[in-house]
Amino acid sequence: MNDTTGILDEALQRLHTSGPEHEGWLSNHGPMAVEALVRHGQARSVHRWLDHYEARLEDMPDLNTPVTAANWREALGDPRRIADWTAYFEREIAERPWREVLAEWWPRLLPGIAAGATHPVIRVGHAVRTLLGGSADAPRLAELAHGLGYWAARHQPLPELKALGPTADAASGLAAVSAVPEQSGGIRARFAQLTGFPAWEATVTTDPDTARDALAELVTAAVHRYGTHGYGEPTMLVHAATTPNAVLRTLPAIPRELWPASLSAAWAASAAVTAAYGPAAPASYAPSGTLTAEDIFERAAAHGDDHTIKFTDTALDVGDQAALTAALRAAELNEPVF
Repeated sequence: MNDTTGILDEALQRLHTSGPEHEGWLSNHGPMAVEALVRHGQARSVHRWLDHYEARLEDMPDLNTPVTAANWREALGDPRRIADWTAYFEREIAERPWREVLAEWWPRLLPGIAAGATHPVIRVGHAVRTLLGGSADAPRLAELAHGLGYWAARHQPLPELKALGPTADAASGLAAVSAVPEQSGGIRARFAQLTGFPAWEATVTTDPDTARDALAELVTAAVHRYGTHGYGEPTMLVHAATTPNAVLRTLPAIPRELWPASLSAAWAASAAVTAAYGPAAPASYAPSGTLTAEDIFERAAAHGDDHTIKFTDTALDVGDQAALTAALRAAELNEPVF
């Protein structure tokens, strides 16, 4: 990570005075966007971006009742306890190695991957990538606590789903996902209509390495699909790719035996977003000229939209020409900030 000036830590400290949501339950994308900006050499733009973004944020909610080892189950999924959950994870991470805390809580939180329109797991993925790639200093550890706390407070399992006809790979699996009947309303109303997904054979593996490779395949398929289908809902369909990528980024920090279940949860989340917002037909898109990955991310940073920044960050992880084209498409579809 190109952060020789400590800008990421400064940005996280600014953001940790705010809650993870605003205007009801819209997610605070600040920590995720600034991490991506710094990682891709755009540290110089972080504070300008935050000066604009912070105006929409709200203070962290008040503490309610402490979450403890004895009462956490009753607090799981209670959004009124966001501050309580964040404080709990701050204490846990202060007292134990962060990987130990993550390994304990990952399988508890994973069934609720749909929480907060999948933003909490994405936030955790960015936090883990930072901790794996550099020093585990106080703001970065605090960011993991904020991400885990948000996930626990918004914990939301998907409906009971049937396994439909088999699919051989991730791309054909996403293509076979049927749209929910009523394509209107918020994401919770759309997720409530889900009944089943194609049975992608890779998701029943028990082999960790197979699961990791299949997860990378899913990220690639979802990024490529955004290039042709993202027009259906340019903001929300970003999460079909960024959610599994957050899980993929987390794998090196958790025990290998958790990887197969992580793949299954990521597939369900990606398919759910595809069903909730995906259009029936693709739309062709051909960018004019070619740009390098560095140029494309610089364009995303100048564009300023948080979802465009995060999607471009994931597209650059994939790195092939179709992914770079999808990143350009995201910048075209989403409303620029600057």
